[in-house]
Amino acid sequence: MTENRIKNISCAIIAKDAESTIDMVLKSLREFDDVVVYSNNSTDKTDTIAKSYANVNLIQGDFKGFGPTKNSAAAFAKHDWILSLDADEVLSDEFVENLQKETLDENLIYSILRTNYYKETEIKHCWGNDVIVRLYNKKRTSFTDKKVHEKIIEKGLQITPIDGVIKHYPYASITDFIIKLDRYSTMYAHDNVGKKRSSPLKATLNGLFSFFKTYILKRGFLDGYAGLVIAFSHMATNFYKYIKLYELNKEKVKSYSKQI
Repeated sequence: MTENRIKNISCAIIAKDAESTIDMVLKSLREFDDVVVYSNNSTDKTDTIAKSYANVNLIQGDFKGFGPTKNSAAAFAKHDWILSLDADEVLSDEFVENLQKETLDENLIYSILRTNYYKETEIKHCWGNDVIVRLYNKKRTSFTDKKVHEKIIEKGLQITPIDGVIKHYPYASITDFIIKLDRYSTMYAHDNVGKKRSSPLKATLNGLFSFFKTYILKRGFLDGYAGLVIAFSHMATNFYKYIKLYELNKEKVKSYSKQI
């Protein structure tokens, strides 16, 4: 293995049963001297693969929602600068090369262009490309405490891009869609119980509009078979997150009534 050349930035990754992607993620991080893999009780080969990399510090910890767990992972990093990645995001060589040339400024947080894939197929319409903020100084900021839809707190900081891309491989099978929609919808409901209203009608309308937006307005049909799968998954996720929130709100009201 060649000597690591990036010695002022730590990569922080949270992982749960990510054996299908974690190896190619870690290969893309070979230039970094400190990579934290914060494993959430993985039952597959994720931990074994992580241990095979000399620059990886494998940590075991519980999942507390995306924001809090990403902050927990960053706490184990050697360096103040944190590049936060998911266990299915692969850095391009171009991005790594440009990062090596970058003079980091504590008053800045840094964004990256992300391309998205289903299996090996790039999805250009349902998801398309997105710009994500992932590089920050942990002495200046952190992730929000949201369990889903977390993001780096931008207050008082400016965002600047670094050229290159992250390749995102979130789904390797239909089963992955089912597992993630159940997981995300549950976290959304628990994060918003007592804060947002919901109803069966709202759940149904949100689900149907999500399918229409993804498949028709975003022209997901041009993504072929993958576009249909993704649009249906978006519909199911939105339906279940609002119907679960409806049930939790009902249970909260019932519990409160019993206490009176």
